Amino acid sequence: MLTLKHIRARLSFIQKYNYRRVFIIAAIWTIIDLVYWGRYVSISPVLQHDITFGIISAGAILLRCLIVFLMSSVMGYLLIFKLRQVFRNYPLLLNLFIKTIILLSASIVMNFMLHVSYSLFILNLSFVHSLHRFFGDATSVIWLLQHSVGWIILFVLSQITIEINEKYSPGVFWDILIGKYLQPKVEKRIVMFIDLTDSTPIAEKLGSKDNFKFIRDFIYYVSIALLENDGRIYQYVGDEIVVSWMYTPQNVHKCFDALELATRLLNRKSSYFQLRYGVIPEFKAGIHAGEVTVGEIGLIKKDIAMSGDTINTAARIRTSCTEYQRKYIASKELLKGVEISWQVESMGFVDLKGKAEQIELFGLNM
Repeated sequence: MLTLKHIRARLSFIQKYNYRRVFIIAAIWTIIDLVYWGRYVSISPVLQHDITFGIISAGAILLRCLIVFLMSSVMGYLLIFKLRQVFRNYPLLLNLFIKTIILLSASIVMNFMLHVSYSLFILNLSFVHSLHRFFGDATSVIWLLQHSVGWIILFVLSQITIEINEKYSPGVFWDILIGKYLQPKVEKRIVMFIDLTDSTPIAEKLGSKDNFKFIRDFIYYVSIALLENDGRIYQYVGDEIVVSWMYTPQNVHKCFDALELATRLLNRKSSYFQLRYGVIPEFKAGIHAGEVTVGEIGLIKKDIAMSGDTINTAARIRTSCTEYQRKYIASKELLKGVEISWQVESMGFVDLKGKAEQIELFGLNM
């Protein structure tokens, strides 16, 4: 028998993240609906155009919460898992319009369920009488406006929030909302630079548009591996990915697990890349650990930025992969005090461009 723990174990990070968003959407929409209902019942009966929901009781509240939450979960699932994929190549304005119409249709179904269940279980009316009351309300223009305008605004705002949130790595948008990094903070982090191997010859072979699609596919599968292992993607620069973790021995292992998973995912998709582009992507990575300063920057376009010598050193280590013909190179600061299952070979103390002092590096093999 599958338990909740087993189900969670089978879900990927992306799936867990999306299901969490569905739950948040359903919870927020349910709370807003309850507040709206409470305000509606409190206004003068003369201004009320819904003859059904006049009684608020514990049973009525529980029934409404259950139906609204379940239907909001269905609509949230459609929004996050289905409609987002179907309309992802549509212009944003058209995307918002079509999805809002679909969600509005679902909200009408929800109102039907609310009316009928409320009439049956709270007012103790017959099913036929319940239907009659619903269609009596639903054919009123004022009723439709009252119930549609609020949901339309809620649907549009929810979609815009989702669009903004998807611009950032998971957790970053929330950090901006609560102002976590309004004042810069010094944190010890693992910083990894991942770069596509032989990017220039590939670009010359594929041409501009196909090369862009190739890089987009490459970044997609590598990003999945990073997110699955709790990596926070800092930025994409061309065919390069910069990712970080808070420094802990556990996160050092997650960093290496991410590299292993990224390699497996690309190998699994090798036939796809070969058929579509004639090239199977490979990558190199430079990894370092140390203190970085993290803070919010930007006026019109806000973001959370990292700066410091650790960032620059990680970038130089990634560059040294080409120079020393190594796929993965890590600094001593990363590996110090941590046992890993990878083969580790000391490269000695190495001069890195822009660094006054040599740094001890290690070549890595899975």
